[in-house]
Amino acid sequence: MSVLEKIDTGDTMVAPKARIMSPALKARARELGFDLCGIARARKLDPARLDRWISRGWDAGLSYVRDRREERLDPSKLVKGASSVIVVAASYAPGPGDPEPITGQLAIARYARGRDYHNVILKPARKLAAWMRGLGAQVYCEVDTGAVLEKTWAQEAGIGWIGKNGCLINERLGSWLLLGALVTDAALEPDAPHPDRCGDCALCIPACPTDAIPEPRYVDATKCIAYHTIEHRDPIPEELAARLGNRLFGCDACQDVCPWNRRAPPATLVQLRARTASLAAEDVLSLTHDEARRRFEGTPLMRAGRDGLVRTTLAIRGIRT
Repeated sequence: MSVLEKIDTGDTMVAPKARIMSPALKARARELGFDLCGIARARKLDPARLDRWISRGWDAGLSYVRDRREERLDPSKLVKGASSVIVVAASYAPGPGDPEPITGQLAIARYARGRDYHNVILKPARKLAAWMRGLGAQVYCEVDTGAVLEKTWAQEAGIGWIGKNGCLINERLGSWLLLGALVTDAALEPDAPHPDRCGDCALCIPACPTDAIPEPRYVDATKCIAYHTIEHRDPIPEELAARLGNRLFGCDACQDVCPWNRRAPPATLVQLRARTASLAAEDVLSLTHDEARRRFEGTPLMRAGRDGLVRTTLAIRGIRT
């Protein structure tokens, strides 16, 4: 009987559980361009870490975090009978010849120097989900915009560990990683959770320009440059604007000092390799909405849009908006 046939239980006909072997799944993920693929057994997560982050206000009141709290903590609310959580990862580590910020210009965080990773990662993740559905599995698939605590599950799935800067770190690829997650009712062989490898190192904490790491593995979004230059829509607080330096979009300070990033090999997905690392302030300030769409469509910079980029440029120059 094929996995797509049904089992006669006497009164009803029910579909059997999908029969997918973990090695075959990981091989398919590699074929689709992912650097890493790990599997965790689906279960309800301890809410303590998420609730502490929210209760301290470190989530900056982001409604999409609070609105889907229950789904974030319980995969079975995303897929009935959830049995496994799959995490895939792709590196965006810099390589020889990649552009770096030009002195005197405004810097763009490394992840945003290429194509929009949501689209780059989501396309092969959806292909992996479709492959699994073809074998009879139910699958929920997302890349950073759904209700999965991707870094938590990545550690559970053995891909890496959550570092003291809140980033996922892999021993070979460092923290220059973009994640996707799939929740499925397929009973897959899970990987062992990854141990913490930060040890006594805490270089990332004092490296943060705005002291946005109040405790190891927690980031206070209300102080984070990445939040204020990407997600935040109101004026950047004056005390934070004074610490922006030349950061136009995002911040890599805590990752730049991480020892695990020193030997990270270059990204293999060409769409994630850097194209533009910085922009001249004058060019940003002269942008029209149409020009911004034309230049930045398909890149993460569209998340801030023309108005956000101009606002941040003015803040860097000490001009209040």
